[in-house]
Amino acid sequence: MNVFDFAMKMELDGKAYYEKLSADTADVGLKGIFTRLAEDEQKHYETIQAIKKGMNPEMADSTVLERTKNLFEVLKGDKSVAATLNKSLNKSLEGYQYARKLEADSVTFYEDMAKQEDSPETVQLLLRIANEEKKHYNILDNLCDFTLAPQYFLEWGEFSNLKGL
Repeated sequence: MNVFDFAMKMELDGKAYYEKLSADTADVGLKGIFTRLAEDEQKHYETIQAIKKGMNPEMADSTVLERTKNLFEVLKGDKSVAATLNKSLNKSLEGYQYARKLEADSVTFYEDMAKQEDSPETVQLLLRIANEEKKHYNILDNLCDFTLAPQYFLEWGEFSNLKGL
C-alpha cells in the first residue's frame, strides 16, 4: 500500500468513525459536530485521491471549527447535554479521546508527507489538510474538556473547603 492509499484509507476510517459517533448520540448539536467532521474527512479523501491521480485539486476551506465554536456556546448553556454526557461519560469520553488521538496522528502523518513531497502545490495541500486535522484535534480536545467539566467542578467543589484544615 503506497502512502496515498494509506492516507485515503485513514480518511475513510475517520469518516466512518465520526459517522458512528454521530449515530450514537441523541444530541442534535453533537450530531452536527460529528457530521461536519465526517464531511471534512470525505473532503480530505477526495483531495488525496486527486493528488494521487496527479491532479492539483482545489480544496475548500473547512468551516467546522467556526461552526463548532457556536455549537459549544449553545451546548455550554444546555444543562441536559451536560447531564447526558455525564451519564455516558466513560463510553463517550473514550470515543472522543480515541478520535483526538487519530487526529493527532493525522497531523503528524500529513506534515511528514509534506516534507517528502517535491511539488510545492502538493506540499501546500498536505499542509492545509494537516492544519484542518489540527482544528479537528482542537474540537475533540474541547469536547473532552466539556465532557469532563462536571467531574472537575464537582471535585473542586467537594474539596475546596479542606484548605482551612
